[in-house]
Amino acid sequence: MLITKKIKTSSREEILDITGEIQNVIRESSIQNGICLVYIPHTTCAVTINENADSDVKRDILYWLKKHIPQNDDFHHAEGNSDAHIKTLMSGQSVQLIIENSKPILGTWQGIYFCEFDGPRNRNYFVKIING
Repeated sequence: MLITKKIKTSSREEILDITGEIQNVIRESSIQNGICLVYIPHTTCAVTINENADSDVKRDILYWLKKHIPQNDDFHHAEGNSDAHIKTLMSGQSVQLIIENSKPILGTWQGIYFCEFDGPRNRNYFVKIING
């Protein structure tokens, strides 16, 4: 089962919590046990799993990335978004989740995040549910 999800970002760089969306896709799939793959088909945004209890974590991640990979460095890429490509490379374009009893297994503080590094844009991502 493959689902395409749409997401609209509103800033050049932001981290959006998509945990609820992924949980809904898993629940609606009616699959009790298996694997959920979340894949980002873009080169300037990413998906990751990280702390979901304190919103300052998202702010701190973006702060650190901007500090160490600034937008206006001495990059040669003509589009001016080399920093976004590097941030995506560091963050990753997919995550895999174990499904148990129709729920993703996540740690107590974990959430699933869509990371925009070259917005604002209309984006999409794929969720693949594998029975097993």
